[in-house]
Amino acid sequence: MASEAAQQRLSDAEYRMFRDFFRSVCGLWFGDDSRFLLESRLSRRMRQLDVESFAAYHYLLRKGAAGEDELASVIDELTTNETYFFRERNQLRALIDEIVPALLLQRAGPVNVWSAGCSSGEEPYSIVMMALEAGLRPGIDLRVQASDISRRVLAKAREAEYREASFRETPPDLRARYFKERSGLHVLSPDVRQHVSFTRLNLLEPARFSLLGPLDVVLCRNVIIYFDRETKARVIESFAGRLAPGGYLLLGHSESLIHVTSAFELAHLRSDLVYRRPQTGPPPVDPRHTAAFSALRRTTGAEGER
Repeated sequence: MASEAAQQRLSDAEYRMFRDFFRSVCGLWFGDDSRFLLESRLSRRMRQLDVESFAAYHYLLRKGAAGEDELASVIDELTTNETYFFRERNQLRALIDEIVPALLLQRAGPVNVWSAGCSSGEEPYSIVMMALEAGLRPGIDLRVQASDISRRVLAKAREAEYREASFRETPPDLRARYFKERSGLHVLSPDVRQHVSFTRLNLLEPARFSLLGPLDVVLCRNVIIYFDRETKARVIESFAGRLAPGGYLLLGHSESLIHVTSAFELAHLRSDLVYRRPQTGPPPVDPRHTAAFSALRRTTGAEGER
């Protein structure tokens, strides 16, 4: 019975009910063109739970009767977690070659980097690998934290075992240096894994951002494209509230803050364009002028350390 009932079509009222629910709890927005996707993936969860109607399933989610794990499971069903190592490499190069060195000249201690919406971990691990290649010291020069709303992808990120699709932009020498093949999977070296900490965070719950501590750089790439304008503004303003003055926000190349917020200014770097929270004190060191940083590392003996 449940299997047959779960195949029925979402009514207009049920569609709006679920659309508004997911928007309120996690920011996901489903336009009319996503109606079939919503219907089919909700049906999949309903069959697994033996729930006979969309209305009954909505009640379970809204009242928490199915437990927090079910909400996490349906969010996993509804979100696309496609990613790969070194995605949008120029932006990561700007982070490692320009942003981190400039910030290190301005403050004591490591640069705190947050990969928000990290999916299965390719982005934060790419940051650590590029930092190592550049002679930076993860844990000393920069600290990398990562989060996602999905328990499933966070478990994959912690396992750090990847299939071939994750390596479409990975240089062969880096792949050989940082991965070992085991049972058809590519396992990331502990030398990289140890430098990323993962936590589950909902970007619509900014009170929990305090778990991350003060932040210098936020990467939230190819995430806010799933939000409507109001939700985008809420999330971006929350990032601004956690970033130190002069801190940076890196979005996906298809994402923009135009008509969303004025909390950030556009920063033109050598490698890419990024957003920066305006500096309230003295003007920031220009990330394009990092020769002083290289000289500093040579004089302290840090150049080239691993």
